[in-house]
Amino acid sequence: MGQDITIPTGGTHCIGAYMATAEGKPKGGLVVIQEIYGVTAHIRRVVDHFASLGYTAIAPAFFDHLESGVELAYDQLGTNKGRNLVNELGLDRAVEDVASAAEAISSAGKIGTVGYCWGGTVALLAALRLGLPSVSYYGARNLPFLHEVPKAPVMFHFGEKDQHITPEMVEKHRVALPQMEVFTYPADHAFNRDGSKAYHEASAKLALQRTLAFFDKHLAGA
Repeated sequence: MGQDITIPTGGTHCIGAYMATAEGKPKGGLVVIQEIYGVTAHIRRVVDHFASLGYTAIAPAFFDHLESGVELAYDQLGTNKGRNLVNELGLDRAVEDVASAAEAISSAGKIGTVGYCWGGTVALLAALRLGLPSVSYYGARNLPFLHEVPKAPVMFHFGEKDQHITPEMVEKHRVALPQMEVFTYPADHAFNRDGSKAYHEASAKLALQRTLAFFDKHLAGA
């Protein structure tokens, strides 16, 4: 369903992206923000699925700034390399790339973001700084930014068995942003990643249901 494209970013640099277009008139557009493993088969399936549900979706390949075609395995080696890459890339450049990706699909209507793991924190920043309605899945790096005033609504999803994000950390989201919805599920980190041992089908389906309701309200209904 989708296709590989290139999009211009800050300066003269272009990065790759995977994009899928909704059939007919789209409800809006979504920037899908990867985990630390790159634009993997899972992320491409997420893009395709949102497109099948009426949203033109795009997943920018952030790591193209550093290395082309990164798609890491979900093992310790892949995790270590992914962490190094996101630390080298930095969150500010990632947010700039989200803005570029949003511009690339602006013809779809109002644009939002959905991000997973590292991408969950980038999605939060897209709401805080770019004014894009965003859904943040298990963003472990959120806490330093919760004091910022949001320019758009954001929804949070967390796994109750997540060793990286404690109940105390989740509660800080509720205290700092009481106007935003924070949901927890009887699942581990990365519970939305189908095809991996962390996947928890019931939690993933419920989180998607809530995510779609959020976007139907803030994008399609806006």
